[in-house]
Amino acid sequence: MTSPHSNHWDIFCAVVDNYGDIGVTWRLSKQLALEYQLAIVLWVDDLKSFAHILPTLDPTLSSQTLEGVTINQWNTPLNVDYTPGAVLIEAFACELPEPVKATAKSAPTPPLWLNLEYLSAEDWVDGCHGLPSFQGGGINKYFYMPGFSAASGGLICERTLFDERDAWQADSANKLNLFKSLGLSGIEKDDKVVSLFSYETLALEGLCALWSASSSPVHLLVPKGRSLSSLASYLPKSPADVTPGERFCHGALSIHILPMTDQAGYDRLLWSADFNIVRGEDSFLRAQWAGRPFIWHIYQQEEDYHLVKLEAFMRLYCDNLAPEIADCWKNLNLAFNQQQADAVQQHWQNIESFASPLLAHAKQWPIDALKTTDLATRLVQFVKKSLR
Repeated sequence: MTSPHSNHWDIFCAVVDNYGDIGVTWRLSKQLALEYQLAIVLWVDDLKSFAHILPTLDPTLSSQTLEGVTINQWNTPLNVDYTPGAVLIEAFACELPEPVKATAKSAPTPPLWLNLEYLSAEDWVDGCHGLPSFQGGGINKYFYMPGFSAASGGLICERTLFDERDAWQADSANKLNLFKSLGLSGIEKDDKVVSLFSYETLALEGLCALWSASSSPVHLLVPKGRSLSSLASYLPKSPADVTPGERFCHGALSIHILPMTDQAGYDRLLWSADFNIVRGEDSFLRAQWAGRPFIWHIYQQEEDYHLVKLEAFMRLYCDNLAPEIADCWKNLNLAFNQQQADAVQQHWQNIESFASPLLAHAKQWPIDALKTTDLATRLVQFVKKSLR
């Protein structure tokens, strides 16, 4: 049987929500290439969106190699030939091209076929992780389920990330230099800084009203996009017309427009803020690794199933928190996700009295959540075991 280290891995990703799916697969591809010296071929259907988080990418090229990863344009039909490797990963249930599936099934040694699923803290993840699904032609597809438990597929985290974060946060000059490099003005060392990357929600107006009346400066850092649609009443012009570096002041609140940044830059932004409001899977996990308190604005689903996912995560996150702090943080997240402007104001005020213990918990959580192994490590182990 072919060793997973003697042949390449193919990862297919369809860009669905601009930076979520591609954000995860790009981080995973880089980590597998750098830390495990694996030959990774990443197939992406929307290189223009990908280029927003990887500015060195040339969207006009069918194939290029960046940071040790071969990146192929996923066209229909493919204009770069697919050659089966040791592993074939379809990210987040994207539908593989029929020629790829046919070639994989007919290969003398078919690749190990995996479906990398979305991250969830729900209990069912453990029971589904690693289950096979027969695909015909004598080949199975296995469900690989990221998660927070030892029985799941784990969480994406680079080997040196926490050391880099700690070094960054140890010197306040780093965050001030970052803000300056992003064209943001008027932020002092002890000012409260909140980063915002959310969907539209009425809760934001409630928070901005509260922050405007604050006794100390609050800086809200937000990129152009869906969050700004909920801040239109705080802008002197259309959200579509604002430009990076602009600052709009309302009492104690300053709204700063962020430029687009790559993943490393976004990590540093999360490390530099006092509080982060994030959406999606990639930003959600990076906010946890930042060691800062956060709100997770989860993508709304039918019959409010997103709240089930939120509750599942909050149970894990609050396991070691004092009940009064846990209740306060949960209420804040629920109010934000239910667009309750008045309630989110009240819960924000309540949580400020727990700022120190909540920050201490946010710093400890990444260590507890990651346990001993990360997703890439568990994935490599899963492949080795499966190809024996």
